[in-house]
Amino acid sequence: MRNRFLALALTVVVAGLAGVSTAAAQTTAPTRRPDVIFVPTPEAVVEAMLQVANVTKNDVVYDLGCGDGRIPVTAAKKYGARGFCFDIDPQRIKEANENVAKNNVGNLVTVVHADLFETDLSGASVVTLYLLPSLNVKLMPKLMKELKPGTRIVSHAFDMGDWKPEKELDVDGRKVYFWTIPKR
Repeated sequence: MRNRFLALALTVVVAGLAGVSTAAAQTTAPTRRPDVIFVPTPEAVVEAMLQVANVTKNDVVYDLGCGDGRIPVTAAKKYGARGFCFDIDPQRIKEANENVAKNNVGNLVTVVHADLFETDLSGASVVTLYLLPSLNVKLMPKLMKELKPGTRIVSHAFDMGDWKPEKELDVDGRKVYFWTIPKR
């Protein structure tokens, strides 16, 4: 119990230094199983997603259901953005950590084992998704509630139901959707 407490305390301190909220830095493993299987986003789609969101070094990119972390890693390497990889699957967390280490972006990218529906998203300026349509629709109220107006959202392959995208791209036969959180 003492070691678990120390690990949690260390995570909170590191998260604070990295600028992520304590809620987003939780170390308690999620109890749910993954909602989707991991299918990697092709590099051309990653590039298009980051470009349509106009990612810069001033951004904080939250990748919800990050898989191997390729979107935040690319955002860090190419644009100097800070990134957070969130995934519920321990295998994806392992792969994302390996990707961060292999690309030497540990100073910019943090990997968090978390349930995206229980994670505080308020620190993001850009949110990236490659989830199923039903999950995007389920996630939409949380995005609207927690994200600041002007936060950009980019989804690979799937839209958000009735919320019409501001932009829709075709990248090598794959769809990319873009929205901005409106003023309240």
